[in-house]
Amino acid sequence: MRVRFKLWLEKGGEPIISEGKYRLLKEIEKSGSILGAAERLGLSYKRAHCQIKTMEERLGMKIVERRRGKGARLTKGGKDLLDYYEGVVQEFQRLAERFGKPSGR
Repeated sequence: MRVRFKLWLEKGGEPIISEGKYRLLKEIEKSGSILGAAERLGLSYKRAHCQIKTMEERLGMKIVERRRGKGARLTKGGKDLLDYYEGVVQEFQRLAERFGKPSGR
């Protein structure tokens, strides 16, 4: 048997980050561009921008710094959010592996 899971983080009952938004932020971190990240993920710029704006509004802080003519980069809060999400995912993966192994019963 295999254990699988879908994970998202909420604040005040509102979703903040899930796999898709995580990938968007990672691509922004790698490319330094919202447009470039959106294109690589098959999103429109408008959709990517709206996802970022929604996360920022729900968190009450900026997670992406937009720099006119110089692209974008994650703020410290944005990097902290990625680190936290990655840590939670790793713990769930560890548990999924543990419970997904045959126990001999």
